Amino acid sequence: MRKMLSLALFAAGAFFLYSGARDYLEPYFAQSKEAETWRSPEPAAAKVPKQAVNLGDSIARLSIPRLDAQFYVVEGTGKKELRRGPGHMRGTPMPGMEGNCIIAGHRDTHFRVLKDIKKGDELLLETRDGEFLYKVIDVSIISPRNERPLKPSKAAVLHLITCYPFYFVGSAPKRFVVQAQLAGVESVSRVSPSRRGTS
Repeated sequence: MRKMLSLALFAAGAFFLYSGARDYLEPYFAQSKEAETWRSPEPAAAKVPKQAVNLGDSIARLSIPRLDAQFYVVEGTGKKELRRGPGHMRGTPMPGMEGNCIIAGHRDTHFRVLKDIKKGDELLLETRDGEFLYKVIDVSIISPRNERPLKPSKAAVLHLITCYPFYFVGSAPKRFVVQAQLAGVESVSRVSPSRRGTS
């Protein structure tokens, strides 16, 4: 019995170690793969017709200059998509378009950096249509039942959403929301290849 118990505990420990390592390493390798795709002369998203964005496609590169952070955004917010990177909520406008563009991410991987974001920070989103500059106008902590960040908007706004607190064991009880407003647009033809090729 003692030997069987030891084996069971060892197996359980190995499983949890594997699960934890996968949760942290899979997002890293997924982002590295997306970076390789974006190092091509034209981002992969730039080659896809506007109507052909599928679940899991890489649609944008999100940069937060002050925090020296950069992420590749995929289409969709399911478990599979969010393991690869921040996910664009299907049915909401694409970056740069009029309306409420929503991007969600995990607090313990890609979007942990949001804990240091401040009002006035710049957010850069590069898509097949160009570069879009957003400025953070509000940072808030809300209940999951609060649907304010999900509501449609006539203005071009961006919401980044993750769970809160950032350091919490288990399912976090609140949501951390960054609201930003479109402040500038640069056409894709004016985005230099060197800028597109960095990661």
